[in-house]
Amino acid sequence: MAVTRADKEAELQQLEAAFKGSDSAILVDYKGLNVPQVTDLRRQLRAAKAKYKVVKNTIAKRALKGTSLEPLEKFFEGTTAVAYTQTDPVALAKTLTAFVKTAPKLTIKAAVVQGRAVKPAEVTDLAALPSKPELYARLLGTLQAPMVQLVTVLNAVPRDLMNVLTQYEKKRNEQQA
Repeated sequence: MAVTRADKEAELQQLEAAFKGSDSAILVDYKGLNVPQVTDLRRQLRAAKAKYKVVKNTIAKRALKGTSLEPLEKFFEGTTAVAYTQTDPVALAKTLTAFVKTAPKLTIKAAVVQGRAVKPAEVTDLAALPSKPELYARLLGTLQAPMVQLVTVLNAVPRDLMNVLTQYEKKRNEQQA
């Protein structure tokens, strides 16, 4: 079935909306992947709150105009798919780099992370970063540390006084016995 102009316009509008709502995207060359592998990749990306779409290069280039993903325009050549997210670029990078280890035919072409173009090697570095929840936990621990130390210091005086009184009582009981 031939793709009509109306179908192309609809796809262009969908891509424009998706690209305007996303600030991070990674372009991949999917040549050599079979259908079960692509299905598995889509499932993993969905779990990371990301989307994966095989695109026509000319339509994708048009959809990029005026978005933060515009630096990717020159990389739309050959077989191209785009994985994009509105939330966590680290989760997207982790998912793709983990999948590349199991399916080496998938190659990362280029990426834009929060409006900044990055090289494919930097995507691997991005995947090595801790996730947002882990960073939040570390920040919370750092913020709580001074309060915990203050409480420990304030509790030390009564505790030490109690220890001294207990030792004095033991010594006094020994002297009386």
